[in-house]
Amino acid sequence: MRRLRAKWLTNTGWPKRLDYIELKGIRGWTGQRFNLDFPIMAIVGENGSGKSTILQCAASVYATSEQVTRSRYATKSEYASDFFPDTAWEKIRNASIAYSLREGMDRYTDSVRKPGERWRGNPERRSRAVEYIDLSRIVPISVRRGYARIAKPQFKEAASQEFDQYRLGRFSQIMGRQYDLAKMAATDADPERTVSVLTEKDISYSGFHSGAGETTIAEFLEADFPKYGLVLIDEVETSLHPRAQRRLVRDLAERCRERELQIVITTHSPYVLDELPLEARAYIIKRSGSAREIVYGVSSEFAMSKMDDVAHTECDLFVEDERAATLVTEILTYHRPNLVHRCRTVPYGAASVGRALGIMNSQNRWPRPTCVFLDADAEPAAGCTNLPGKGAPEIEVFGKIGQQEVSAVSTRTGRQFSDVADALAQATALDDHHEWVRYAASKLLLSSDTLWQAMCADWASSLHPEEANKIITPIEDVLTA
Repeated sequence: MRRLRAKWLTNTGWPKRLDYIELKGIRGWTGQRFNLDFPIMAIVGENGSGKSTILQCAASVYATSEQVTRSRYATKSEYASDFFPDTAWEKIRNASIAYSLREGMDRYTDSVRKPGERWRGNPERRSRAVEYIDLSRIVPISVRRGYARIAKPQFKEAASQEFDQYRLGRFSQIMGRQYDLAKMAATDADPERTVSVLTEKDISYSGFHSGAGETTIAEFLEADFPKYGLVLIDEVETSLHPRAQRRLVRDLAERCRERELQIVITTHSPYVLDELPLEARAYIIKRSGSAREIVYGVSSEFAMSKMDDVAHTECDLFVEDERAATLVTEILTYHRPNLVHRCRTVPYGAASVGRALGIMNSQNRWPRPTCVFLDADAEPAAGCTNLPGKGAPEIEVFGKIGQQEVSAVSTRTGRQFSDVADALAQATALDDHHEWVRYAASKLLLSSDTLWQAMCADWASSLHPEEANKIITPIEDVLTA
C-alpha cells in the first residue's frame, strides 16, 4: 500500500482516470458527488445506504472496451438501463449520473441521464475496460445454473488452465496456506463452465468440495484485470476470514500499482479499512428520509460505530479508577464532545501500574493511540498526564462544591437542595475521601455512579479551558499523529 500511495502522489501514471460521479434521481440520491481520490476507494455504510448504487453508476459512465478479452467478471451490463430498470414498482425519471474523467491530458465532463422514458448520453461515453464483480461470485458452485450436470462422474476433465507459480503464490498468500497446484478445469459436458481444482499436500478437491472463500479467490485470481481498467467489487470481504481480507486488499494494491487500475470496493469490514489510507475511505451516512452525506477519511472505528450498536473507539485512556474515568469523560463531554465516542476509558488500579503503563506509552509500545492519566495528587511520570488540580478526584470535586454547585447537583439528581447540601457536607467530614461519594449517595437514596456523574458534570462545566486542555490536547495529539 505504501508503494501504491507513493506512486499515486507523484501524479504520474493512471492515464485513464475517473475523477467523480454525481448521482441524482436514482434510489434516493439527490445530487451527491462521490470523489475518487485514491486508486483504491472503499465505500462503507449500512445496508441500503447506496454503496452498490455507486458501483453501478461508475460502471454506467463508460462504454466497456471491446478490445479487451472478457473475463468471467467483465461487465456485461454496459448501460444504466440494465442497472436501474423501470419495474412494476419504480419508474426512473429525471435521473442523471454526471461524471468527470481524464484520458491523458484530456478531461471529459458529461452525464448519462434519463429525463423521461429513455436514457440519454450513451453514445458520448468514453471506452474503458470495466469489470463489475457483484455478489454472484459467492453463489456455491453446486447451485449455479448448469453446474450440477457437469459434475456427474460419467464426464471427464477435458481442459484445464493451471495457475503459474506467480498466481499460485498469490493464491497461497491470500489464503494463508500452501497449495501445490490450482487450476480452472472444465469437463467434456460443457467447456464453458469451469471449476476450480486445488491440490494441497497431495489431496485434490474441486470447487464442489472446497470452501466458499477458496472458490471465490481462485476465480478472482483467474481474471487478468486489463491495464488502466476500472474494477468494481461489491462486498469485497464476503466469505473471507480477517487475515484473508487483509491479504486480498494488499494483493489488490499491488495489482493496482502494476497495472495502474482504479478499484472501487464496498465493505462492512474494519480489516479491509485498516489496510487502506484515510483518503481511500468514504462513509455514506443515510439520514432521515432519503438524504445522504458522504464523509471521507473516516477511521475504521468511526465506521464500525456508525453501523453497530456498540461503540468502536479509536483511543484508549488509562485512568486510575472508575471515579477518574467519569471525571475525564465529563471533561470531554463539556469541553470537547466530539472526542467522547472516540475514546475508551480503562481503569488500571494502583498509581504504580499507571507509571508502568506510562513508560510503555513513552516508548510507543501501544498498538493504538493511548493516553495514560494519573490522579492530580500523584507524582508526574514519563508518558503520563496528571488530572487537573492538586488532589484526588473526590477531593477536587467535593472541594469546589458551593451553593451554586449544590443547586446544580440538586437539579441534576432531582433531590432537594437542603438534602444535597447536608449529605455532601456530612460526607466530607469522613477521614477517607474514597467513602465520600458512597456515603452521600446513600443519604440521598441514589447510586454512587449517579451522584458522582452529576457532580463531575457540574465541576467540568466550571473548569477553566486551560485546565481542560491539559486533558484534551494529549488525546487530540495521539489521534492525529
